[in-house]
Amino acid sequence: MFHGCDKCNKLGALLLLLLGVVFVLQDLAVWNFWNISWYSAVFILMGVAHLGMGHCPECKDVQSTPVKKK
Repeated sequence: MFHGCDKCNKLGALLLLLLGVVFVLQDLAVWNFWNISWYSAVFILMGVAHLGMGHCPECKDVQSTPVKKK
């Protein structure tokens, strides 16, 4: 999903997992929060992740490294 450093990839995966758990809880009527749709929450999550990756020096190094072709 994300193309950054390992730290940012793990953080993005954790946030995505937490978002999924929150929506499962909403589907099971355990917790009703904000009444927003799942795709809006995913777009917000992706925006936050890309903003964070834009300020991470390790992600900038990973993205600027050329990929070797075989």
